Amino acid sequence: MITFIVSILLLIAAYFIYGKFVARYFGVDPSRKTPAYEMADGVDYTPMPTWKVFVIQFLNIAGLGPIFGAVTGAAYGPAAYLWIVFGCIFMGAVHDFFAGMMSIRNGGVNMPELTSKYLGKGMKGLMNFVVIFLLMAVGVSFVIGPSGLMENLTGWKAEYWLYVIFGYYIIATLLPVDKIIGSIYPFMGAVLLFMAFGVGVMLVVGHLNGSHEMVELTPAVLKNWHADPESNMLIPMMFIVISCGAISGFHATQSPMMARCLKNEKYARPVFYGAMIAEGIVAMVWASAAIAYCGGPEGLNNATTDVGTVIGGELVKNAKAADLVNMICQSWLGKAGAVIAILGVVICPITSGDTAFRSLRLSLSDLFKYDQKPIKNRLIVCLPIFVVAFFFCKVDFNTAWKFLGIANQVLATLVLWTGAAYLINEGKQHWMCSIPAAFLTFICVDFILSSPAPTGLHLSPVIGTVAGIAVALTCFVLCIFKGVKAQRICPMQDTSSL
Repeated sequence: MITFIVSILLLIAAYFIYGKFVARYFGVDPSRKTPAYEMADGVDYTPMPTWKVFVIQFLNIAGLGPIFGAVTGAAYGPAAYLWIVFGCIFMGAVHDFFAGMMSIRNGGVNMPELTSKYLGKGMKGLMNFVVIFLLMAVGVSFVIGPSGLMENLTGWKAEYWLYVIFGYYIIATLLPVDKIIGSIYPFMGAVLLFMAFGVGVMLVVGHLNGSHEMVELTPAVLKNWHADPESNMLIPMMFIVISCGAISGFHATQSPMMARCLKNEKYARPVFYGAMIAEGIVAMVWASAAIAYCGGPEGLNNATTDVGTVIGGELVKNAKAADLVNMICQSWLGKAGAVIAILGVVICPITSGDTAFRSLRLSLSDLFKYDQKPIKNRLIVCLPIFVVAFFFCKVDFNTAWKFLGIANQVLATLVLWTGAAYLINEGKQHWMCSIPAAFLTFICVDFILSSPAPTGLHLSPVIGTVAGIAVALTCFVLCIFKGVKAQRICPMQDTSSL
């Protein structure tokens, strides 16, 4: 229990200490006019109350990511706690803050435009590809998943729910951001936060009354507990499996949307850095809950395989993340918990799917410089998006989904390098972004080369590790060289060609 409490306290303290330092170092200026006012169009650029912007940002980036990802990643053992806490504080929250603030300082544009400005036009094509693929993958997956769950709950065919969810997505993507998303998200956010709070409280209470035991972080447990460690190496696999809650490139597609609605730069820390800290807390709750509920990391792995483990007098085996979430909520929160679990598992992915498609519309309109104020123009961009999405819903999308994890972290890597270049451009030291960027570069290269997953090249882990270190160091040294060169020329020299 000490590990859990300390972890939560570290995340909260980081918001007030490191989050404040990040905002001050970036140069947040409350006197500057934000794009919400400068470019107000009543559709995408529209000032909204800060609490609403926070809730929308939180649900945009969260969904089921910090729940399912944390539960799945907990199979690697308590090492997941370290990644969630320190990844969230020094990488994920910084990543989200810079994505939002760089967008605010550049008229609310999306990441491809920012990457083009600060890393050079040659990187824009790669960024556009990764962003468009990631948003389409998230959007489609969050149509298929909820429709399948609704079929199980209601008996209606999944295809019927497919049309219903698509209908909602189209409306949410077309209408002004404050009409649907700004109206219903506060209720959905309350569900997600209440579920995490309730599970967190029962996690501690259950440990105190002896109904389950929380695993403490000690040197003895810092190993790979995965049931198939050869195919699921701790490094780099865990850092890809657990993205939401630690760092996720998908968040960089969502922050610019809220950058267009923020009333004042002084609210950037609670909205961007704060929402990520909140997600880290949710992920920490669910990773801890999964391990404790199953009697430890070994029990968790047994529960997800043919081996099975006895929980509450019943043998549980081949359980998926959704099954474990449902069992934990029903067991610890009773009937109310079961309802909340259903709402969370069905609705939370929808709250990420709708904004994924909205962000895709905005990314494409930025790419083609196409004004989105007239609804006719929004419809012209949306129709091809949903035609393609509907097509993917009709075919096996599992192969594309397998690429989602690595695409997510590649995007996060590019965003962090963009942040480093931005700092150099501003005549500042880049370590805040370049060190996390270098680490994530190592993880991505290692994963691509050595992962036995379909998305990897199945090379030797040694090759992956060495190549990952070499590429990360090369990028890091280049960043240092460019930073030193910029300082020698002029502290405020434009280095957008970096």
